[in-house]
Amino acid sequence: MCFSVSVGIPAYNEESNIANLLIAIMHQKTDAVKINEIIVVSSGSTDKTNSIVEDFSRKDSRIKLLKQSERKGKVSAINEFLKDANNDIMVLESADTIPGERTIERLCLPFEKSQIGMTGAHPVPINDPNSLMGFTSHLEWSLHDHISMRKPKCGELAAFRKVFQTIPDNTAVDEAWIEFEIEKKNYEIVYVPDAIVYNRGPETVSDFLKQRRRIACGHLDLSKRTNFDVSTSKFSVMLPAILEVIPRIEPKKWPKKWIYFVGAFALEGLSRFLGYYDYYNKKDQHSIWEISKTTKNLDCHAA
Repeated sequence: MCFSVSVGIPAYNEESNIANLLIAIMHQKTDAVKINEIIVVSSGSTDKTNSIVEDFSRKDSRIKLLKQSERKGKVSAINEFLKDANNDIMVLESADTIPGERTIERLCLPFEKSQIGMTGAHPVPINDPNSLMGFTSHLEWSLHDHISMRKPKCGELAAFRKVFQTIPDNTAVDEAWIEFEIEKKNYEIVYVPDAIVYNRGPETVSDFLKQRRRIACGHLDLSKRTNFDVSTSKFSVMLPAILEVIPRIEPKKWPKKWIYFVGAFALEGLSRFLGYYDYYNKKDQHSIWEISKTTKNLDCHAA
């Protein structure tokens, strides 16, 4: 069985990574999956993103650039992708990531089963785990991996059936909202741990708080509007994952790692507090958010 998929990349000022990402997608190794559309939706980019994508589109007819003249946010870009794409299987990838060479096929193969409506990749950070912020990123995505093995949580790179037309423009958690739409239509969501996608976590406390605050606010907003809770927001799901991750830290590294461990949870707790503050007091849903600049310089050789 062979089926075609559309890859969508929402982008805003992604000149530092967009070429690496397009190269990685163009050179994906596939047998049963055909990537016949690569659609970049540039939402108000003011750097070289558009010109880079246009150069690639002249080399590969699958690549298409959709330009929004002003920045309207990631979800608006996703809705443009949904409207323009021609296939039934959508692959949505963050512009500041790099997929492994067989990731797209691995992510899409589960759709051979008609009950599967969405799949999530396995994000792996390239940060140095020996720094506080690097350790925090590795811990965050390790917990994400453990939790997703029980209850899938999609992020950074996901694929889904095109069974809805749009998602609300005023949400900051696009993948989570897509999960809601898919489950609402009684499809299953599966996690694909060998579908690796590389990212870079925030390298500064400021960038971490900006990113995690937005996500916390978005998850709370989604829960209040739909009664849908993502798996990572549930303490009953988080605790077993934490208890699994702790023993994997080498004993000789514990004195330093313990400090990092406490620091990571303090930062996450503060982020959630600030996100809840935004929701209850400012009603700021962060649908157009300030970029965390230290997440953008991704080493393409990591993939």
